Amino acid sequence: MKTETKQIAQIAVPVSLEFVVILLLNFLTQIIVGGLGALPIAAVGFANSLTFILMVTVSALGTSVGILSARAFGGGRMHELNQTVSIAIVFAAALTFLTSMVLFLFPYQVLVLTGASEAVATTGVDYLRFASLSLLGNVIAAVLSGVFRSVGRPKLPLYATFWTLLLNAVLSYALVYGIWLPEMGVAGAGLATVFAATLKALILGYQLFVVYNVTDFELPKSIRYWIEVIRPLFVLAIPLGLTELVWTVGQFAYGVIVQQISDESLASYNVANSLEGIFIVGSLGLAVAATVLVGRAVGGGDVKTVNRWIQLIKQTGVYSGLVFGALYAISAFAVPIGFQNAGSDVQQLAISLIFAQSLVQVIKVRNMILGGGILTSGSDIRGVIYGDAVGALVVGIPLAFALGLYTPLGIWGIVIGRAADEIIKLLIFEYRARRINWQKLIDTQSVESRATE
Repeated sequence: MKTETKQIAQIAVPVSLEFVVILLLNFLTQIIVGGLGALPIAAVGFANSLTFILMVTVSALGTSVGILSARAFGGGRMHELNQTVSIAIVFAAALTFLTSMVLFLFPYQVLVLTGASEAVATTGVDYLRFASLSLLGNVIAAVLSGVFRSVGRPKLPLYATFWTLLLNAVLSYALVYGIWLPEMGVAGAGLATVFAATLKALILGYQLFVVYNVTDFELPKSIRYWIEVIRPLFVLAIPLGLTELVWTVGQFAYGVIVQQISDESLASYNVANSLEGIFIVGSLGLAVAATVLVGRAVGGGDVKTVNRWIQLIKQTGVYSGLVFGALYAISAFAVPIGFQNAGSDVQQLAISLIFAQSLVQVIKVRNMILGGGILTSGSDIRGVIYGDAVGALVVGIPLAFALGLYTPLGIWGIVIGRAADEIIKLLIFEYRARRINWQKLIDTQSVESRATE
């Protein structure tokens, strides 16, 4: 038991720390921008929601390559590992470039069309243009990080993330307020993000291919082999991208509904969500641990080990959700200190939202482990799509819209809608997880692996 727990921790802790660092330093950027007032907070939060949709959708390639890399590594198939990673990098770069150009060329139009007010769109247009350029580095880094975790080196992405995002925070402060550098306001935070994201991708690529020689850049030599390698990659990536798109669009839709109430409500909502992200990703490493450890067990053909890992990770998730939910609630007391210039109304509403949202953290962690780890490892991406689509699009968003805009509940109706979203999602995920036939999956991937060798 101690050995198994240690193996989970060796993967989960560095991954969780990496994402905590990402969101903590991003939150620091929110505080830096918050010194300019409530409107910049709302504008940056709204723009980040847009770039987040594209980033996590295309980054589904990173999740896909992580699962397939874990299976190949677990089965000792290095040739398959090389080709999977190489193709994932090529396609991730191409897809990210094409999609990010829409935001870069038409930032104001995109902000207005997606529901931003005139004031928010005008304030956030330059930030969104720069943030769109950071997508390429972030997506490539996501792919490379997935490979490192799958082959047993989860600490390397953590180190690269910490130093580049620390640099991002320093540059943001300097560029926003003109300390030693030109004063750029909100746009300065976006430019700093571009620099940090690009540097992180370069560092991880150098470590992967040169320093540690984890894998070689090896593209298939014929069209037939391209198809044989691409097929399993995109069989996972396309549904994963779709489910990430459904999930992120759902989360974005809640923000759009809040925007209809007032810019101040949106500012409070962004503050509460930024803090929530820091604590919810404290458990994200458990989902990644599930994809790695379950993937290796699948690659090794051991059903008993697969079920053992699932049981242990789900149990750990309960404790993790309780602890980080409590820490999230405690963090509310830091809001007046970090956002002094946002106004007392924005601060008080953000504090109340934090207390309310902390109550469903255990459910959110369970959904993250099931949807982001167990169902994806079991190739049941359809179950993830069902859960996200029904939870958000059928239940959560309509309920939030009706209660938030057409009853006296206001923003609290939106909170109720989001909680209902998570509860419905949990029921669907649990049902789908029990239906996975792990032995059948092992037999199928064994046949596919022999075809690529």
